[in-house]
Amino acid sequence: MLKVDKLRVHYGVIEAVKGISFEVPEKSIVTLIGANGAGKSTTLRAISGLVKPTSGTITLGAQDITRRDPTYIVSRGITMVPEGRRIFPNLTVLENLKIGAYLRTDRIAGDIEWVYDLFPRLKERSWQAGGTLSGGEQQMLAVGRALMSRPKLMMMDEPSLGLAPLIVRDIFSIIHQIRDQGVTILLIEQNANMALHAADYAYVLKTGEISESGTGKELLESPSVKDAYLGT
Repeated sequence: MLKVDKLRVHYGVIEAVKGISFEVPEKSIVTLIGANGAGKSTTLRAISGLVKPTSGTITLGAQDITRRDPTYIVSRGITMVPEGRRIFPNLTVLENLKIGAYLRTDRIAGDIEWVYDLFPRLKERSWQAGGTLSGGEQQMLAVGRALMSRPKLMMMDEPSLGLAPLIVRDIFSIIHQIRDQGVTILLIEQNANMALHAADYAYVLKTGEISESGTGKELLESPSVKDAYLGT
């Protein structure tokens, strides 16, 4: 579904992403793991059009989307759940969800019910201001808002950040349900153990370069990954 080829991204004179290449197959969960500053978030921002690559190509299916603007990329079926959730705190849960469908011209009632089926707590709080939700509920709302655009590919930036372990397990369970309903997932996550258990395929980023790749199971058994990211 998605192919990134020899992607380079600079912030001024600093090269944050150094010629990485990877693929995301349709209806899979692919994860990028690595330390802070490895280039994970920059990679997602380049795919979503928020930063412009210095060189390289990003292809969705057969279409080159390199350097296209974010609105166009959303219209082609890519959406992102940003780090820190970034919901609209003064809007209700329902209003936040409707904003996720801002490019759509068809009926969205069925998709709102789909999100409520995935996240029953959001339905219970439909008229509650987003800013009054717990951290876990805000993450659910951010995921639900992203789903409202009916994405082919959903990118998730640190979905477990700041959440209690029980909520993290719930979020990863939902990620699998979303994949099982046909949405491809590209995930970046510092909780390497959870990410690798969830992933069909995984890449390790180190200072802007891919240092290792394999199935999630293979990287869970990798001595270098165990030492660097799993604490074993």
